[in-house]
Amino acid sequence: MTGNTARVQAVQNITNRRPMPAKAPESLNSLWASDVFTLSKMKESLPKEVFKSLKKTIEASAELDVSVADVVALAMKDWALSKGALYYAHVFYPLTNATAEKHDSFISVQSDGSVISEFSGKVLVQGEPDGSSFPNGGIRSTFEARGYTAWDVTSPAYIMPTDNGATLCIPTVFVSWTGEALDKKTPLLRANAAMNKAAQRVLSFLGHADIAPVNSSCGAEQEYFLVDANFVNSRPDLLLSGRTLFGASAAKGQQFDDHYFGAIPERIQVYMQDVEEQLYRLGIPAKTRHNEVAPGQFEIAPFFESANVATDHQQLLMTVLKNTAKKHGLVCLLHEKPFKGINGSGKHVNWSVGNATQGNLLDPGSTPHSNSQFLLFCGAVIRGVHKYGPLLRAAIATASNDHRLGANEAPPAIMSVYLGSQLDNVFEQISNGKITGSLNAGVMDLGINTLPVFNKDSGDRNRTSPFAFTGNRFEFRAVGSGQSVAGPLVTMNTMLADSLNWIADTLESNKAKGDDLDTAVLNTLKELIDQHGAVVFGGNGYSAEWHKMAVEERGLANLKTSADALPVLKEAYIEELFDKLGVLSPVELASRFEIYSEQYILAIEVEAKLVVSMAKTGIYPAAVKYLSDLSSTITGLKNTGVELGNESLALITAQLTSMMKTVGTLSAALAKHDFATPEEHMQFCAKTIRPLMDEVREYADALEGEIADELWPYPTYQEMLFIK
Repeated sequence: MTGNTARVQAVQNITNRRPMPAKAPESLNSLWASDVFTLSKMKESLPKEVFKSLKKTIEASAELDVSVADVVALAMKDWALSKGALYYAHVFYPLTNATAEKHDSFISVQSDGSVISEFSGKVLVQGEPDGSSFPNGGIRSTFEARGYTAWDVTSPAYIMPTDNGATLCIPTVFVSWTGEALDKKTPLLRANAAMNKAAQRVLSFLGHADIAPVNSSCGAEQEYFLVDANFVNSRPDLLLSGRTLFGASAAKGQQFDDHYFGAIPERIQVYMQDVEEQLYRLGIPAKTRHNEVAPGQFEIAPFFESANVATDHQQLLMTVLKNTAKKHGLVCLLHEKPFKGINGSGKHVNWSVGNATQGNLLDPGSTPHSNSQFLLFCGAVIRGVHKYGPLLRAAIATASNDHRLGANEAPPAIMSVYLGSQLDNVFEQISNGKITGSLNAGVMDLGINTLPVFNKDSGDRNRTSPFAFTGNRFEFRAVGSGQSVAGPLVTMNTMLADSLNWIADTLESNKAKGDDLDTAVLNTLKELIDQHGAVVFGGNGYSAEWHKMAVEERGLANLKTSADALPVLKEAYIEELFDKLGVLSPVELASRFEIYSEQYILAIEVEAKLVVSMAKTGIYPAAVKYLSDLSSTITGLKNTGVELGNESLALITAQLTSMMKTVGTLSAALAKHDFATPEEHMQFCAKTIRPLMDEVREYADALEGEIADELWPYPTYQEMLFIK
């Protein structure tokens, strides 16, 4: 294969690369949670009363007794030292979608000059990183630097090993000196508490006396791309923005559907096994791995866990995916749309709620029509999505996710709920005022004696729905692959808490009017579905008919870009929602809008600067060189009597001229900074900057198809997607 020097060298390096040998697999029992300070390890190392106190806090949401901190810290330190750790770190989750760590040594210098290992309860409970250098949306001034991390006992501490040593990592919340949340964990814990309180009201009304704390659970399917590092290092766009800003489609993409669930390439499987071994050591229950739809795309999915722990584990999973890729000579791309013309990557957030006494509250059972508990909680979700659909859209609003939503690879930006035929029928009966039964799911008989007959699910899956019921949970399919799941979980738990409180109020009102329990439930559900049933849709979410119907007939919002969606965070009804439930104060919510709008603007500006730079310093010189060579060749041949047309010269010249003219327009647009509001700036990015970037790309990608391959300066789609 030809190509410029860097590309040729990259292909040679990959071709001659010795595969990293797969390690002999260890037993699951020896791997599982071996690097986690689990309850069982606590039980072994802590006094009985201290352990009971901690366990009650973790499992029953009891108040943390900080007097036990010194005892826990000593046991945690001894365990960490036995695992080779010399440092500890408070791990927190600032408003960047990334993980932050402040490392400190266990070393303590004594008066005689000797040293000992020391870790006190005070240090375990509280840390103090800089509170102003992280995104804070105006909560903290630069000169107001104090911020605190505080131990989250509900998420276990763990050891993060490296080739150069190990660190004890302690999950924490991160707040300002004045107490505002500067992180993603604090609002999640608050939202879960609000949801638990509201759920308890509904369950008590239904007659339950013994009610364990209600918690939300999460299982996030993670899609990602793997590209050889030799290629990525020659692509400034991939290095700095995570996606290709130029690149003509290869002759083959995903049209044959041959990559999806195909045999996993050997190099990738060795990588996956390495990832999974690390995840198992960290107690992360990775269950599924497979090829995804696009070439070079893969997926990993874990079992359900409590939402807080699942969120921490999701951040760890992304870290492990990226760090392990480096060891294998790969780069893991978590951008939602790293390659044009093939599927992007999402993070399907499977979400449910339940407890130890009533079980999964979104499990319909075999007769959902008579399961009042399920119908009320399912109805609460329907109301929440209808009333707060724009907030759900804002919760997954990023510059990168905008590329994916609405394409035939991800749900549209219109938030709707898919229930399946069985539940559609049940809620239709409720709307009519009388429930008579549930549709039978039936069995699957393939007519072949040697194949089993098995029970069908009560409904199909709808991949075009952003919020789909999938048997005993809802799947929020619109979340982006590079995002923290905390934001979506905060939103879902908050909207559910609000709806459950509405349901509890309405049930109590109906009962006060003289309704018996069954009648109160039916009347409440009828009122709910009559007011909010417009959000339920089981058809093709991609169709133009649905988009027209959703907006014009059902009144649903179609917020196509983050510039349209993020201002929802400033709406009065959203501020009231978060404030009354104690999830985010008005100041904290306002800070989120400031931070996320700035991140949107900065992401597009970085990409636009890369477009200008790569077009000027890479593509333009290659095109000019090819024009010069081609012109000289045509002239030389003409002198020998061979006549060649000048069509290619004219075409390339026109494309190159148009590209550079658009680059100039884009450069001028980037220089504009006199915006009255963040909203105005975001709309300028969405409606002016992005179209100009796309126009430059259109010319550049056309040039790639005309210029000699040996002159093209950047690794191509064919190389990056198919050479492993």
